[in-house]
Amino acid sequence: MRRELHNPAWIADMTAWLEDVLAFGKAIRGHGDMAGRTGANCRADKALGIYRNNCRGNLQGALELAYPVIGQLVGEAFFRMMAMMYIESHPSKSGNLHDYGSALGEFLASFPNARELPYLAEIAKLEWACHRAYFAPDAEPIDLAALAGVARENQGGLRFQLHPACRMVRSSFPIVEIWQAHQPGAPEDFRIDLDSGPQIALVNRKHDAVRVEALSNPASAWLEAIHSGATLWDATSAVLENHPGFDLASHLADWIQREVLVDSDHEAKEH
Repeated sequence: MRRELHNPAWIADMTAWLEDVLAFGKAIRGHGDMAGRTGANCRADKALGIYRNNCRGNLQGALELAYPVIGQLVGEAFFRMMAMMYIESHPSKSGNLHDYGSALGEFLASFPNARELPYLAEIAKLEWACHRAYFAPDAEPIDLAALAGVARENQGGLRFQLHPACRMVRSSFPIVEIWQAHQPGAPEDFRIDLDSGPQIALVNRKHDAVRVEALSNPASAWLEAIHSGATLWDATSAVLENHPGFDLASHLADWIQREVLVDSDHEAKEH
């Protein structure tokens, strides 16, 4: 039998259920108390305390895995404190722990305790790009034989795609050098000039290895044009207008070999 839309008893039941759900959510985050709302034998607040600690521990572990360089820069105690404050203000919205932590860069940008390390927020943005690159889907490399078979008059119409893992991060600090200096096997006696000027980082993955390198302004402009759907001709013409010394040939060979560019097609038109 169809339930009446305005059945008072049903509305009361649903209201109580929703109140329990909301109270449970607040209790998990530490903003409420479920005592008296459950018939469990053990104390509800103790059970929820255990659950909250487990959740926080999992989220802190996810942050540690996603931001290893940040952990090295600030130390274990600072990172733990920072992570706790981030977790309090940024509850998880996904069942996948790999999705947690995307806003840490913005969080650190306004975090008073990180004021002495102005580059920290931008390193976090780079690390998140690396994290997402690692879990990005695979893509088929460019078929070099098919590419070589494109008629010369059609080569300008080629459209390449960036690997799904490919990301560019702009910074006012030398974030590539900072990131590379904190990778396994890096020399311990590194020197980094924080006043060396802005930098653009290219993040990419080939197989299971994530790589970070510095990009020049013309190289980043070309990749951004390709990513937006421009043809080889249009992207190159636009970059050469502002950067006549841009060497596309060497960049193109390198990006194809490292699978920054992974797919192409061409339009049947001449330029």
